[in-house]
Amino acid sequence: MANATVTAYVERDPATGLYVATVPGVRGAHTQAESLDELQRNLAEVLQLCADEGWLTAETLPRFAGVQQVDVSV
Repeated sequence: MANATVTAYVERDPATGLYVATVPGVRGAHTQAESLDELQRNLAEVLQLCADEGWLTAETLPRFAGVQQVDVSV
């Protein structure tokens, strides 16, 4: 597989304070870390493992389409 850029969804868990990353559409592509730099390294490792297992290929590579924000009463 050639090099590819993958977009991850990152949020901060209010209960633990950890950053959590998920790549929608790639089975097993999620990780967490205390810092964004550590998260980047962890996510690169996870994505490489997904590619090695065949869960991430050039054909299945997720295509980033955008972000939407929705107002909701809480």
